[in-house]
Amino acid sequence: MTKIKVIKTETAYQKAVKRTLVIFQAKEGAPEADELALLLLLVKDYEDKHISIPEVDPIEVIKLKMAERGMNNKDLEPIIGSKGHVSSILSGRREITLKMAQRLKDYFQLPAEIFLHTA
Repeated sequence: MTKIKVIKTETAYQKAVKRTLVIFQAKEGAPEADELALLLLLVKDYEDKHISIPEVDPIEVIKLKMAERGMNNKDLEPIIGSKGHVSSILSGRREITLKMAQRLKDYFQLPAEIFLHTA
């Protein structure tokens, strides 16, 4: 096992990530398994403190996925509801419900959380 320290710099972070990838398949009970567990905790801690993931606008995600698939508003009616519902959702006048988020998740194969955050 290599000497493990708290990750304080980008260089140390990159080194820890590379080492994690090298030992990622460590078998339970092997010395590398303990090293991997520690590295994963340290990497997560560094990421939580230094790397922010931007919030995504669920409406923009829907529009992007529609464009990728060549869809129009009418194609969303079986997923969201009536023509009016689709229009209200895409214009931001109406919130995405939990049921809609579940359907969008299943249809677009994305995490439901994406559709539950409002911009």
